[in-house]
Amino acid sequence: MRQKLRYFAAIALLLSFIVMSSACSGFEDPDPRLLPSPVATVAPYLGVSTAHEAIVDPVSNVVPRPDPTIQFLLEEVSTQQLQAYVRTLESFGTRNSYSATEEFDRGIGAARRWIYSEFERVGNGRMLVEFQDFTMDYSGIPTTQRNIVATLPGNGRGNGVVVMGAHYDTRPRDLLDGESFAPGANDNAAGIALLLETARLLSSRQWNQTIVFVAFASEEQGTYGSRNFVQNAVLDGMNIIATLNFDVIGGEAGIPYSLRMFAQDLRQSNNGELGRYIEYIAGMYVPYFPITVIDSLDREGRYGDHREFISMGIPAVRFTQSVENPDLLNSVDDRWNRIDYNYHSSVVRMAVSVAANLLGGPSTPDTPLIFRTDPGNAVQVVWAVAGDAAGYVVSFRPLPMTTYPTFRYVRANQAGNVIFTDISPGIQYAVSLAAVDADGRLGDFTPEVLLDMSETTAASE
Repeated sequence: MRQKLRYFAAIALLLSFIVMSSACSGFEDPDPRLLPSPVATVAPYLGVSTAHEAIVDPVSNVVPRPDPTIQFLLEEVSTQQLQAYVRTLESFGTRNSYSATEEFDRGIGAARRWIYSEFERVGNGRMLVEFQDFTMDYSGIPTTQRNIVATLPGNGRGNGVVVMGAHYDTRPRDLLDGESFAPGANDNAAGIALLLETARLLSSRQWNQTIVFVAFASEEQGTYGSRNFVQNAVLDGMNIIATLNFDVIGGEAGIPYSLRMFAQDLRQSNNGELGRYIEYIAGMYVPYFPITVIDSLDREGRYGDHREFISMGIPAVRFTQSVENPDLLNSVDDRWNRIDYNYHSSVVRMAVSVAANLLGGPSTPDTPLIFRTDPGNAVQVVWAVAGDAAGYVVSFRPLPMTTYPTFRYVRANQAGNVIFTDISPGIQYAVSLAAVDADGRLGDFTPEVLLDMSETTAASE
């Protein structure tokens, strides 16, 4: 008897090994959230088994809404603190990559040591702050440069990482000139000030997911710092779900009270998905400060650190003020007193609201299965329901529409297997969903799945 049991056990082990070998040929499938296009098209109807019978046209009062905890953080943004950060960074005279590294109060070395110490101070003992060294070889002149990386760990409920970045270096007209005055108040002390103030506020709470604040070096010479960070992040297996890059965001007197956000391939990409999410959350928390979403990598002929993330398939967007003053670009006149700190603080409030929802909202659901059913305008959506969700929002975004449509809402106790009977035929949709918690926080959306309602249903073929 024992010999037979051993025999059958050996056969079972061999079969399992064969199945595993055929499924895993030594390479893992790429994470679909890193791909720049939708991950799937509609599946044929397979009658998938689910935990309960399908709920038809569910109705829910669980919807995204401003969370009082997050609103309190927005009220705590300090314009005085932002101004103090900018003035301190300007006081180093220059933050050019080729400026002094050993002087106490001048040059890029003094600036990065100060940024490091400020991250430690505002982090409430909860952030890990470190230098990330790399070699920049520009114009045949190799130098050691340093990113400053501050990590606020999540509580383990989510496995995603949000990256907030801004470059801290400056330049005069000559990129190799490490001596001339290069104050860089708006470009980009204002961006670093945003990172520090956001870190101060977010570190006062515990969040589900991790956020990494990065002060990038050597952006002016060609985004060397962000390239080094991204390469290391990919090698380390960091699951970056969103990258927010802030560059020239301080504002000036008289410019429109709005913000530009560049999201490349807005119609169909993970950058576009991130851009839609940000526009939606910002509109809910900071409605007086609208975002203009631009379907482009950046301004014409310009670039920023977010491009290095996009080149690796990681969702990333760039923020910049509504109108730029070309006379201040890389100029000695880019001073702290030219910035509109009320405008600046509005950008910070937007950043905090978006980050807090991504970090504190429910976990991202797995990509749903989408099925055409009879009658022809009915669609079944099937997904795994998470324990931290009070409800879900489902987005049927008509293509080529670039903003969210009116959401459909599902309570958690009815979620996982629902049928919507009123999906307009003859249209191609990008379908995704996200979870909402009891406080109204909206988590990250799933990758979009293409649904072509112009085709005949699989059930009738």
